[in-house]
Amino acid sequence: MTSQPKSAPYGSWKSPVTSELVVAGSLTLSAVLLDGDNVLWMEGRPAEGGRNVLVRRAPDETVADAIPPGFNARSRVHEYGGGAALVADGSVYFSNFADQRLYRQAMESRDSAPGVQTNPNQPPQSADPLTPALPLRYADAVLDASRGKLVCVREDHREASDGAGHEPVNTIVAVRTDGGSAHDGGEVLVSGNDFYSSPRLSMDGRHLAWITWRHPNMPWDGTELWVAQVESDGTLGPAQLVAGGQEESIFQPEWSPDGDLYFVSDRTGWWNLYRWIGGDLRGSRGEVQSAGRENGKVEALTELEAEFGQPQWQFGQSCYAVESPGRIVCRYVQAGVSHLAVLDVTTRRLEDLPVPFTNIAYVRAGAGKVAFIGGSDTQPSSVVLLDLATGGMEVLRQSSDLELDDGYLSAAQPAEFPTEGGLMAYGFFYPPQNRDYAAAPGGASAGATSEKPPLLVRSHGGPTSATMSTLDLATLYWTSRGFAVLDVNYGGSTGYGRAYRERLRGQWGVVDVDDCVNGARWLAEQGLVDAGRLAIRGGSAGGYTTLCALTFRDTFHAGASHYGVSDLEALAKETHKFEARYLDSLVGPYPKRRDLYVERSPIHHAQRLSCPVIFFQGLDDPVVPPNQAEMMVEALERKRVPVAYVSFEGEQHGFRRAENIKRAVEAELYFYSRVFGFPLADPIEPVAIYAAERLTTRD
Repeated sequence: MTSQPKSAPYGSWKSPVTSELVVAGSLTLSAVLLDGDNVLWMEGRPAEGGRNVLVRRAPDETVADAIPPGFNARSRVHEYGGGAALVADGSVYFSNFADQRLYRQAMESRDSAPGVQTNPNQPPQSADPLTPALPLRYADAVLDASRGKLVCVREDHREASDGAGHEPVNTIVAVRTDGGSAHDGGEVLVSGNDFYSSPRLSMDGRHLAWITWRHPNMPWDGTELWVAQVESDGTLGPAQLVAGGQEESIFQPEWSPDGDLYFVSDRTGWWNLYRWIGGDLRGSRGEVQSAGRENGKVEALTELEAEFGQPQWQFGQSCYAVESPGRIVCRYVQAGVSHLAVLDVTTRRLEDLPVPFTNIAYVRAGAGKVAFIGGSDTQPSSVVLLDLATGGMEVLRQSSDLELDDGYLSAAQPAEFPTEGGLMAYGFFYPPQNRDYAAAPGGASAGATSEKPPLLVRSHGGPTSATMSTLDLATLYWTSRGFAVLDVNYGGSTGYGRAYRERLRGQWGVVDVDDCVNGARWLAEQGLVDAGRLAIRGGSAGGYTTLCALTFRDTFHAGASHYGVSDLEALAKETHKFEARYLDSLVGPYPKRRDLYVERSPIHHAQRLSCPVIFFQGLDDPVVPPNQAEMMVEALERKRVPVAYVSFEGEQHGFRRAENIKRAVEAELYFYSRVFGFPLADPIEPVAIYAAERLTTRD
């Protein structure tokens, strides 16, 4: 018999979703790879200090780590990395985080129970370095097997580290797989532009495709797709521009077995699939062919108001895969929800596959099968293997093995609400859910027969990113304690077309804030949350949105900034190459529009911020340096606004160590309990709050 729910204040409900479970569930899964019948994926493990480990499921269903203990498969190209590993012909090639060198290791068969990792202390064959111990970084490699080389992106920091203000130099290089590049760092194949990504060899090894772009563009603004012939010695012949430009974003080129080149373009305002039937690449060595498309034919394969691509924040992303000649397995997003489908290239017929996932990423395909990362609001992020003939699915790994009763699961409710200019904004709403508790009788701020829950608005990072509806223990941590959560896909987010993305052009700190504020007000007007207990939180760019909302608006009563930006001018001066000109499009050119940078920087308007804030910061963060948080904390202390600052040694942009993730989760809950005056169900180590005596206690 089910017992009657207890009556208790929102926020004080005792929950089975503990901070320890949040840490266990913060295992990240990414970068699915296929090599014959081997399925591999990357695991980010907080319990191992945030180490990224490539894991292999062999044909005999044994599961084992595919890189040696002590290695961390993580690239720092563009600082955000990705594309850190390649598996081909029985060998693993990977970038090691500590020294950023490329290594090679032969895959070995090891005994382990299905679904169980091997002992991390088990000594495997040592990995062999392929590149020198120099300030060089590598990512996004493809194997040129016939020539014994890896073709990849290289970021050269040798001049950038001389203190003279030089930017790193990005190129596409060839690295010998026998270790012959361990002194020179590889042979440069393509150079001269600011950025490169996605070098891809045709299956016969005769042509190389790549994407390139230049400042001030980001890859979702405008990129170019080029193709060149590969000579017998591995050098490149004449190059031809296939697609792209200053206002067309190209994503993920892939070759078909019959020599056609597939890619994703947003030339119609939506990222759709295209095919290029190659033109004549012959000519004098070094000659660049005409930029016109008369040298090759480009055809649209899909024409939907849907997104078949995504922003290239990291290397190695894969939204589609060539399963066989003329057959593509693809993921597309509509209204923030992912769909998996099969595209017949000849007939242009797109047929959805019946999978129970609303968030799909890292799609890889082989003959008759597809592997991907999938999740939904009832299933955590998982590595999935799907048989295309039978529809049978096998979950190879889950980010969390926790099995929760449905009574603790808050289902994602798509939210569409009015915002400025007569437009609509989007997100996902998660109401409080805990089968053991019910709302307490009306409190001082409720003004009704029963108390309404406090609301936590989440502003995602990027800002050109998106929130999806995958089951997330970090969300359930709040909803199972009695908080409502609104995850906002503010204007600028991906998944709603280029026009929606470009709402943020020149309007960062305005449009995103409007949408977060209007989402919170809309829920309060619907009677779903307590208008007197609204909080906002976010990390990185979401931290900036959080601080702007707290500084320039009076809607929220508390907030949490996780490695967020407080000074746009400092960010423009100090950030890394990849984002060095990003603010040109988000705010305006610097220093020409310095007035906007000052106008929209919370640090210059701290006198307008009067509600409590807690800051979390990694002290080794190269993207948003610690002084961004520290300047804001000092300004609030001068005003005697209640403020807390929690910093973590050794953490960079985002927290990867288990103990730090746990501390951040608990500290934020403790902070809100002091601000909103609810008791805690479990003991939590207190956080030092400056001017804590100014916090008011609710009745």
